[in-house]
Amino acid sequence: MNSRRAWLVWGVGVFAYLIAVTQRTSFGVAGLVATDRFDATASALSAFTVIQLVVYASLQIPVGVLVDRFGPRVMIATGAALMTVGQLQLAAATTVPAGVIGRVFVGAGDAMTFIAVIRLIPFWFPPRKAPVLTQMTGQLGQFGQLISIAPFAFVLHNAGWSPAFVGLAALGVLACILSAALVRNAPADTLAPMAAQGFKDTAADLATAWRQPGTRLGMWSHFATQFAGNVFVLTWGYPFLVSGQGLSPATASVLLSLFVVVGLICGPFLGSWVGRHPLRRSTLVLAVAATTIVAWAAVLLQAGPAPLWLLVVLVLVLALGGPASMIGFDFARTFNPSHRIGTATGIVNVGGFFAALVTMYMIGLILDLLNGAGFSPEGLYSLDAFRIAFSFQFLVLGTGMIAVVGLRRKVRRAMAEHGERVPPVREVIADSRRRRQQYRQELKQERLDRKG
Repeated sequence: MNSRRAWLVWGVGVFAYLIAVTQRTSFGVAGLVATDRFDATASALSAFTVIQLVVYASLQIPVGVLVDRFGPRVMIATGAALMTVGQLQLAAATTVPAGVIGRVFVGAGDAMTFIAVIRLIPFWFPPRKAPVLTQMTGQLGQFGQLISIAPFAFVLHNAGWSPAFVGLAALGVLACILSAALVRNAPADTLAPMAAQGFKDTAADLATAWRQPGTRLGMWSHFATQFAGNVFVLTWGYPFLVSGQGLSPATASVLLSLFVVVGLICGPFLGSWVGRHPLRRSTLVLAVAATTIVAWAAVLLQAGPAPLWLLVVLVLVLALGGPASMIGFDFARTFNPSHRIGTATGIVNVGGFFAALVTMYMIGLILDLLNGAGFSPEGLYSLDAFRIAFSFQFLVLGTGMIAVVGLRRKVRRAMAEHGERVPPVREVIADSRRRRQQYRQELKQERLDRKG
């Protein structure tokens, strides 16, 4: 564990996840081009990503079970192969149904990747490194957004639709080959539980993982923090910034690239914080969700287009949701044994992507309804229409926060039954203040002793 081989295996896994994120987010910058290529309405445009995420979310639990049974190596390589097929299909598509079929393959391959990479960590690294490496896996993978925002967008607008998506397929081939050649499920001297698992065992593990309140707390934590950023990056952020707020495509691309920067800066910090304060994870989740509500309210309540600085603040807050959503996987890790982590992780990962797909579809539907009712004389993607459509997110955020509070109570009651009490925040603050005062007094006494 924690050897050069461990870092190589994890690094290849992260690279495969980075490519998966590239495939996932590529349609976000292709949305306006896709509208012309497929002659699509807002609902049809959102269907590309919504159906992709339906496939992704619906496969999370089955994939989690399969990862526990067959191991990460097979799942990562298979996922890369499926995404390659999907992008080749999309490159050739000229109709909405044909394009959607391509995104179905992309969603299926994407669904297999992250859970499998997370599954590698407890077998190759000691537990103390798990929170930070989980964060780093999620945030390094987000470099895939930069590939879709910059190189892919450049090829798309200069070489055309088909060459751009064939290029993405080539990246999928590379990820598949490297994963099959270099990834191993566990160190050679470790007997991985997956080797002995049967289907009855995995079915029992699924039921046990779901009954564990800590697993469901992780799922709702992921639900409350991850979806808003995904909705923005995958589908509606670029049209909102360009058509709604009047920004240039270049400025909008720069703002979207901030998601990666924030993740790289905040991810390790949050991972370290979670490692030091494991009893305060849900508090951080609630704080991020509440901040997201405030940021969106500040932008949507503007009389006209929001000032650039406020849009930057919005993007920074939405980007913070990515690292915060990783806390959900930490719940899965700490409340489940190692042989059940893949299954529990799959359950957790359903939360954010289910919220994202519902929100994406509803925003597209609301935009179409407003346009059909004559509310958007300035066009389908008018700022006033976006204000109403994006307000749907407040309902989803509120639902997630209520669920987190309820599950947190159940988890803490279960912990109390085992003799582990979670002190109130005021006690923690008072204890921290008392420790600082004691430390200062000890330093003062040391200086006096040295003088004496």
